[in-house]
Amino acid sequence: MHSDLHDPAPFPIRRAAVIGAGTMGSGIAIAFANAGIPVVSIDASPEALQRARTSIERTYAGQVEKGRISELQREERLASIAAEASFDAVANCDIVVEAVFEALDVKRDVFAKVGALCRSDAILASNTSTLDVDAIAAAAPHPERSLGLHFFSPAHVMRLLEVVRGARTSAATLAAAVTLGKRLGKIPVVVGNCDGFVGNRMLLRYRREAEFLLLEGATPQQVDAALEHFGFAMGPFAVADLAGIDIGYGAKLERIKRGAAPPFAVTDLPDALVAAGRLGQKTGKGYYRYAPGARKGEPDPEVDAIIAEERARLRVVTRRIDDDEIVERCVYALVNEGARILAEGVADRAADVDAIWVNGYGFPAARDGPMAYAESIGIPSVLAAIRRFAERDPIFWQAAPLLLRGGAVPG
Repeated sequence: MHSDLHDPAPFPIRRAAVIGAGTMGSGIAIAFANAGIPVVSIDASPEALQRARTSIERTYAGQVEKGRISELQREERLASIAAEASFDAVANCDIVVEAVFEALDVKRDVFAKVGALCRSDAILASNTSTLDVDAIAAAAPHPERSLGLHFFSPAHVMRLLEVVRGARTSAATLAAAVTLGKRLGKIPVVVGNCDGFVGNRMLLRYRREAEFLLLEGATPQQVDAALEHFGFAMGPFAVADLAGIDIGYGAKLERIKRGAAPPFAVTDLPDALVAAGRLGQKTGKGYYRYAPGARKGEPDPEVDAIIAEERARLRVVTRRIDDDEIVERCVYALVNEGARILAEGVADRAADVDAIWVNGYGFPAARDGPMAYAESIGIPSVLAAIRRFAERDPIFWQAAPLLLRGGAVPG
């Protein structure tokens, strides 16, 4: 726990800056403007700033058209978003959020430069989705005023906000960030600092298991359909195509680079898809192929061939896989990792894990989240399934000690 004895009192956020004018940075800027907080978007590229402005104007025009905001609100919000090419614009801001490329050295460089220019009481936040917040914060002169604010894309729409507590983050900084999250209309959940935090750490296991199901004989459409029938908003392969397969692939390369590769086998399916130019909806083909302008994908024999090649490389024998097995393996992969996260104190309560997965990853709200779902069907049933899966895959399916102890999950 942090002592707040010497912490500055929480202060209202009156002006914000966002570093990086890409899709995520633009969404964060909109979120601030929507909350009535003037914000400056900073990017060294004039082209990026212009693209961001065009995108923001299009977003607000669409909201007026749908009757969600008035023309006056559109004008006010657009007027509250400034654009600058220089970091000097952070000097009078209460909070600076970096939303640059997901690479540790790039983010550390931004923190070092911004930290030297902003006020000593300003909050520095990283929008990293996986990287070490302490390593980023160490580049700034006031790491106690630094933390992670992991927005979910699109940042002005998605309600979840992972507030990542660093080792030196002060209690006042954390309190100010949570208050800000609520003001932005988000559901802020405080989490600890580890690779992927809570949401993406669990997502890695979920997607890994989905990919192994393909190698063992399931198809992308079968896996997606089974999980959508369970209640997920979208299946994992439809999500990958929507987000861009190269995003997850880039995160994998970054993990390897910093020596954080997971201790279990993973497939090279995403790598092979990226190599084939199959990046998802944006290239018209990913795990599915997409007709021009279509959002719904169709099965593609080329993907079957890529899966067969990876299957042969790993010498996996196919068999018939039913929908129940798909749901159990994907959902219990979440439960097992969630139990580890709770035991490590990365999340304080099971309800926090559930809030993250329901509000950020499309877990069926009617089932209350993966940890609540596990409790509802009984930890012994979950453990029995995990032991069954461990017969074929013992390293991945090591039961979390918290589950072995009977259970349960704090609060």
